Amino acid sequence: MLSPPLSMKGKWFKPHLAYTMAKYGMSMCVLGLAEELKRDGIGVNALWPRTAIDTAALAMIPGVDTEFCRTPEILSDSAYIIFNRSAKECTGNFFIDDELLASEGITDLEKYSVVPGTKDFIQDLFID
Repeated sequence: MLSPPLSMKGKWFKPHLAYTMAKYGMSMCVLGLAEELKRDGIGVNALWPRTAIDTAALAMIPGVDTEFCRTPEILSDSAYIIFNRSAKECTGNFFIDDELLASEGITDLEKYSVVPGTKDFIQDLFID
């Protein structure tokens, strides 16, 4: 599930309460479903990007410069790693894309840059 790690810091609630509630609701579903389905060997995990991702939804936000974003492929490659882990052993986790890739030895993330050579990316919401 594409949902953020839970953080109760007020900075995530004040500017966009409804959005935060919706995203955190998904995160709580990860926790609940992971426990509920564990005995059946079904893994439920969350994945969240560290940086803004160049998507059609992001393009609708005025003032966002997508040259400081990463491509959606970073999430698909990260999801692939999760899907290849044992569901019985890997459940109830909140993964951040670049940390997950690094855990598999993938540290050169250049291919995920919208503009090659970008170093200062827009940090995504809910990343402390």
